[in-house]
Amino acid sequence: MAVKLRLRRMGKKKQPIYKIVAADVRSPRDGKFLEALGLYNPLTNPHTIDVKEERVLYWLSNGAQPTNTVKSLLREKGIILKNDLIKRGLDEEKIESELAKWQKLKEASDTSKAKKIKISRKAKAKAEKSKDSVATEELVEDKAEETAKKKEKIDESTTEESKDSAATEEPVEDKDEKTPKKKENIDVSTAEVKGATSDEKEAEKEKE
Repeated sequence: MAVKLRLRRMGKKKQPIYKIVAADVRSPRDGKFLEALGLYNPLTNPHTIDVKEERVLYWLSNGAQPTNTVKSLLREKGIILKNDLIKRGLDEEKIESELAKWQKLKEASDTSKAKKIKISRKAKAKAEKSKDSVATEELVEDKAEETAKKKEKIDESTTEESKDSAATEEPVEDKDEKTPKKKENIDVSTAEVKGATSDEKEAEKEKE
């Protein structure tokens, strides 16, 4: 009988908790299982893994194959490494020293990851602040451009109004200029008439 170490879903809707179980390959995911080997809660931060190490090693030594998810969880607990060291035939002291080295490296990598996460969060916060400041500057510039355009339109309208008023005033001046010319023409014609009458009177006197 082929055995797999896999997860069995438990918990409420949208609040999953998983059992790590040893089950027959032919049984469904949430069906019957041979033995419960631990719990995995992905909702906590960081996620919690509680495993019966001896029983997991027993099933691994008997040929049970873990799924990819279970294998990553067991690797995180150091059980996969311990199983490999046991297969190599190392004594317990060597195994313990190797596991201690691995634990130190794991702690160092965890601290470096935590630092990177903090740095990335700070960088994101700075980027968001800079975006907000840029957005406010752009809004101020847009408002300034709008006000400048409005002023330009007002100035153009005022200049057009002044031009229209000047155009309406010019014909009045022309009328004023034309009226004296008419008067001058009338005066000239009256003077010519008066001159003609005076000439006629002198001619009549000469005849007499």
